[in-house]
Amino acid sequence: MSARRVAAFYAPLKPPDHPAPSGDRRIARLFRDAFAAIDVETRLASRLRSRDAAGDARRQARLAALSPYLARRAARGLGPDGADFWFTYHLYYKAPDWFGPEAAALLGVPYLVAEASYAPKRAGGPWDLSHRRVAHAVGQAAAVLCLNPNDIACLAPLVDDPSRLIAFPPFLDVSPYADAARRRQDARARIAATAGLPADAVWLLAVGMMRPGDKTASFAALARALARLQTDRDWRLIVVGDGDKRADVEKAFAEAVGDRAVFAGALDESGLAGYYAAADAMVWPAHGEAFGMAMLEAQASGLPVVAGDVGGVSAVVADGQSGHLTAAGDDGAFAAAVDRLLDDDERRRAMGDAGALRVAKNQSLAAAGRRLEGILEGIGIL
Repeated sequence: MSARRVAAFYAPLKPPDHPAPSGDRRIARLFRDAFAAIDVETRLASRLRSRDAAGDARRQARLAALSPYLARRAARGLGPDGADFWFTYHLYYKAPDWFGPEAAALLGVPYLVAEASYAPKRAGGPWDLSHRRVAHAVGQAAAVLCLNPNDIACLAPLVDDPSRLIAFPPFLDVSPYADAARRRQDARARIAATAGLPADAVWLLAVGMMRPGDKTASFAALARALARLQTDRDWRLIVVGDGDKRADVEKAFAEAVGDRAVFAGALDESGLAGYYAAADAMVWPAHGEAFGMAMLEAQASGLPVVAGDVGGVSAVVADGQSGHLTAAGDDGAFAAAVDRLLDDDERRRAMGDAGALRVAKNQSLAAAGRRLEGILEGIGIL
C-alpha cells in the first residue's frame, strides 16, 4: 500500500460518536476500525441525522432543497486536502443520504456506500422523496457493500453494473469473545454463583433489547417455543438485555417456563463476553432481524446458535454447521431445534467450534479489512 488514504465517513442514521449505544452505531465504529486496520483514516464528514420516523414530506423537501448547501459544507469541513473517497454507512428510506454523492463530486472522489436497502413498495408513500434519494445515492455509488444478502435483489435495478453490488459479510472484533471463551470454566463458575444457576445444567442464552416491536416479538416467540420443551430436561435460560418492555418480557417467560429463566440485565461488551463464554447455546427467533450481531458474537465465543431464518441471519449462522435455522414464525420447529441440542453435548461443541473458526476466518475485523482493501484497490483508491 502507498501513502495513507483518507475516507470522508458519514452515517445518516446515527454518527459513530453518538452517545447512545445501538447496533447501528456499533457497526459504524467497526467499519472505522476495519479501515484503520488497512491504514485508511476516516474523518467524520457530517453529524446530520437524516432519520424521518413519521414520513414528513415537508421535512424531506426541505432537506432535498438544502442538499447542495449540505454537500458544500461537508466538503469544506474536510479541510484543504479533502478526502480520497466518500463512504456512507447505512441508508434506507427513513434515513437517506441527502448530500453524499454531491459532496463526493465536489471533492472529485469516488462515492461508496455500505448497508443500503431499497424497498420498491415505498414509492409514492409518505417517504417517497427519501425513497427516491436512496435510489439516487445507490445509482451514484462506485461500490455498494451489502451486509444483508437479501438487499441485493432490490438494489440490482438501481445500478448499471451488477459487479458494483458486493456481498460483504457482517463482521466484528473477535478478540474479546475468543479471550473470554478461553476462560469458560471461570466464567461459568462465577455466573453460577452470582445467578444461582446449576453448573451442570444446559444454559441457553438470549440477548436483545427489550423495546417495542421486533425485539419484544422475538422474546414472546422464544417463550412460546421454550414452553414446548419437555419439563424433565435440566436447562436454564439466561436473558441479557433491558428496556421499556422488560416487565412484559419477564411476565411472558414466567408464564412459559417458570423459574428456569433468569435475567442479567444490560451488560457492556466485557460482561456480555463472559456470559457467551459460560453458556452452552444461543437461542433467538430473530423477528425482523437484519442479520443479528449478537449471533455473530455468540459464534465468536464458540456457541452454537438456534435462530429464525429471517433477513440476513443466514449470512451469519451456517445452518447445520454452526447452528440451526428454522422457518420464521414456526415455534414448533424452533423448539425441536433447541431440543436436539439439549441432548447432544458433542453436537453443541462441534457446532460451537465450527462457528468460532468460521467467524475468525471470514467475519473478523482482519477479514473485513482485507475485503475493504480489495474493494479500494479495484476502484483505484489504493
